[in-house]
Parts: sequence; C-alpha cells; structure tokens
Amino acid sequence: MTDPRWLQWTRRIAAIAQNGLTYAEGPFDLERYTELRELAAEMMAAYSDTDPERVLELFRNRDGYATPKVDVRAVVFRGDRILLVRETQDGRWTLPGGWADEGYTAAQAVAKEVREESGYLVRPEKVLAVYDRDSHGAPPLPWTVYKLFIRCALVGGSPTHSVETDGVGFFGEAEIPPLSEGRVGPGQVRRMFEHLRNPDWPADLD
Repeated sequence: MTDPRWLQWTRRIAAIAQNGLTYAEGPFDLERYTELRELAAEMMAAYSDTDPERVLELFRNRDGYATPKVDVRAVVFRGDRILLVRETQDGRWTLPGGWADEGYTAAQAVAKEVREESGYLVRPEKVLAVYDRDSHGAPPLPWTVYKLFIRCALVGGSPTHSVETDGVGFFGEAEIPPLSEGRVGPGQVRRMFEHLRNPDWPADLD
C-alpha cells in the first residue's frame, strides 16, 4: 500500500462510525458514532489540507454498511491506439469511465460511460485488471476505491463531447498526453498496451 497510515486509520474510523450509525439504536450510541465521524473528518482535513466541512459532507453522504466504491474504466483500442477523453475539470486525459451507477452491471456501466463521454459505442469483452486505487500512487480520497479496467470492442458511434469531457482521441503508446492521474496513471495505461500485445494474459489483481 502506498497511501500514508493516517489515511488508512482515518478511513477505518469513518467506516466504523458509518457502520455504527447504520445499526445503532439508542441515542447514546448515535451521538458517539456521530462524534466519531466528525473526528475522522477533522483528522483527514488536518492531514490533507482540506476544508473539514467538505470532508464531513462527503462522510455524511454515505450511508449503509461501509464498502469500497467501484470505478469502471474502458480500454478501447483502434488498431494499436487507445481511446482517451479529456476531462473538463482539469484539462487532462483519461480512459473513459467513472463511478459505477446503481442498477447497472459492470459491463453496462462501462459501456454507458464510453457512450456519454466519447460518443462511441462499445461491446465490453474482458476484465483486464482490478486495481486498488491506493496501490497505484493516485491522490488520496476519503474512501477505498476498486478500479475495474474492462477491454471493450469498438462497434460504432462517432466522437462527441459531453458535460464532463471536451476532447476525444485515439493515441499510440508513445504519444500519450498528460493524464488525469486521479483517474488513471501512466503505468496503468502502459499496462493496457501490454495486455493488447498479450491477449491471453489473465486479469491483473491487486
């Protein structure tokens, strides 16, 4: 794990608080778990130079038993060039994808993300990797994230922009533009090219 220990501890405390608020019944326990959640937010804000209220809002927006979030990323090749989209948020590039929406299978979710962010239609075919986000040097988040990289065949559509993206293109391995590293890292993109050259490889698993 590459994330600092304070981040692991803070997430654990926040998860204990969330689970406690989910199952606790008495007012005393609810008060204590609420206080524990506020403490976790203060800790994360202090170590990450973030507004404590912003962190607390993120924690409050999560309910039910605490589990990792799932991020799906589409790996779409045209020949030996990979599909990337440019994020309006930071002006950098990434594989199409995002949080998996409730009510969708992983395959449906990744196809939906590609269509919305790039305009292309794809057919999901194979999971190439399941990565723990923290193990790959991404900037820290208040929660654990599993990233699913799914190989998709290009079947139609045409390049279009969206609210979240303002650029669409296919890039060779030696011409990858600056990446939005909170979403995908250079090593992960290079690994997808290795999977292209070795189609019989099993999926990577952290």
